[in-house]
Amino acid sequence: MITVLLFAHLQEQFGTEKIIVHETELTVGELKERLKAEYNWGDGQQVMVAINEEYAVDEDIIKTEDAVALIPPVSGG
Repeated sequence: MITVLLFAHLQEQFGTEKIIVHETELTVGELKERLKAEYNWGDGQQVMVAINEEYAVDEDIIKTEDAVALIPPVSGG
């Protein structure tokens, strides 16, 4: 089981604060594709991904019990 935490407008877009993915292992890229298919999510390219509080790229592997955060771009002044 992989926990995906959502922040800012992504919570509104997905309708929840977190998503549970019942997989033992998948890449960040595979997770993005799955979320696109299951939740009609946009392209996801502008979203930063962190695995266990460390930034990750599409090729990084997510394993069971990992916490994944989807972090949208932030603007401010």
